[in-house]
Amino acid sequence: MSSWNGIDEFIAVATTNSFKRAAKLVGMSPTHVSRAIMALEQRVQSQLFHRTTRAVRLTDTGRVFFDRCLRIAQERDEAIALIAEQDAPQGELRVTCSTAMGELFVAPIIRRFAMPHPKLNVTIDLSNHIVDLVAEGYDLGIRTGTISDPRLIATQVASRRLFTCAAPSYLARAGTPHSVADLATHECITGTSSTWHFAHDGKTDLHRPGGRFRCNSGRAVIEACIAGMGICQLPDFYILPYLKRGMVIRVLDDYQVEDEPIWAVYPQRRHLVPKVQQVVDCLRRELAQAMR
Repeated sequence: MSSWNGIDEFIAVATTNSFKRAAKLVGMSPTHVSRAIMALEQRVQSQLFHRTTRAVRLTDTGRVFFDRCLRIAQERDEAIALIAEQDAPQGELRVTCSTAMGELFVAPIIRRFAMPHPKLNVTIDLSNHIVDLVAEGYDLGIRTGTISDPRLIATQVASRRLFTCAAPSYLARAGTPHSVADLATHECITGTSSTWHFAHDGKTDLHRPGGRFRCNSGRAVIEACIAGMGICQLPDFYILPYLKRGMVIRVLDDYQVEDEPIWAVYPQRRHLVPKVQQVVDCLRRELAQAMR
């Protein structure tokens, strides 16, 4: 029996806190994973997990063992990847991104990246729900906002600006707001974010918009705005095509927040894998330009 038997299964269970999710992660059955963990515990002569019908969590010994095993596994994977991919990216690349940004920008960039590399298989999952990259086995995620997960490394690849705007027809009918407080008397069209962000005199000002139209599609929100239903706040890539044609007008420019960073986020264990490095470099080169 190899001294490595059961280590990958152990890392998967420790990462996901679930035998079922761990089995999916390593591509084995839950029964196999359970037996592998039991055999590993017999070999190290110590209990690694507390098990109940509802939860699986590491024992104190398991936590110490996990830290060591994780470092060893990372070094092993990186060594294999450095040799296997020294000529060209290959294997599986799993990416997750928000729906709109993914459809418009990220998926086309990664498609162009993958085309010259026939040994690279790409899966791009577009969802507005934030997934656990480590537990779900993703190589890369594209995210905005603050990245606080210590298991992840974040590299800024672009930025986006939030514009607040309305159609000329709406402003002619309802007037132009001159402060964030004025929005309380206006119809606001809301999307996935329930809070709008503003800044003035170095201070952040948050506003919870109210209105009679809400949709989790940015495209639907900007179309409602163009139709004159109210004021909206969306990332620049939704607004710019219509702003240039005069179909919408920016408002509250004095309350413009700083640009929001867009991050390529990946598990620490993937940071030296060539295909991850190369696709992050590709996104850094192309994403900002594509969004303007």
